[in-house]
Amino acid sequence: MNLDTIQWRARKAGLWYLAASLVGVAVLVVVPSRLIVAGDAAATAARIRTAETLWRLGIASNLTAAVMWVMVVFSLYKLFEHVDRHQARLLLILGALVAVPIMMLNEIYDVAALTLAKGGGFLAPFEPRQLDALAYLSVRMHGAGIEVASIFWGLWLFPFGWLVIRCGFIPRLLGWLLLLAGVAWVSDATAWLLFPQWADAVGNVAAILRKGELLIILWLAIWGARGPLAKTVPVPVAA
Repeated sequence: MNLDTIQWRARKAGLWYLAASLVGVAVLVVVPSRLIVAGDAAATAARIRTAETLWRLGIASNLTAAVMWVMVVFSLYKLFEHVDRHQARLLLILGALVAVPIMMLNEIYDVAALTLAKGGGFLAPFEPRQLDALAYLSVRMHGAGIEVASIFWGLWLFPFGWLVIRCGFIPRLLGWLLLLAGVAWVSDATAWLLFPQWADAVGNVAAILRKGELLIILWLAIWGARGPLAKTVPVPVAA
């Protein structure tokens, strides 16, 4: 079996995409829902102290998801580079070279939150309430970092969607859904930054549009590529 066909590259990219998404969603949803109490610094800090292992596991999982995301984007680059190398490079830059460093550096805030919540040592001069407030501030800053990263989670979907539309071995509809998902991510982050009074309304619509990205994950992981091009070996075009 030739392991360098479009079919194989698509399936590999889909499996990486699925694995990274599962890790990322689990960490972004499970850990915050169990440990972060909205608007309550003391309760949040107490939960972080009590469940320190879970908090550390969340940090490690976020970093792991970021590394896995590099593999996702690079696999997609190899899949599409023969379709349009310029758009594939843009996908690589926005999806990995810009987004991933933000995701990894953002974990510093979670490390800071844990350090402040535990207190003691060089933090002894600070009162417990002050440390709790600073820990919660770090948690909020981590959330802000996710919003910043989400801008690029949206921007990389534009070249991705365009490549899907042009490639000929993935349904074009999935490409259009990726473009809508990209608009959703960017609109959600823009509303958070510039129009907070509309953030909830925009976020509700964006949450629906973002589900289009799930379809391409499942398609690649299950079917990979379809059509006469699926069994061929891609040949990169000239830059």
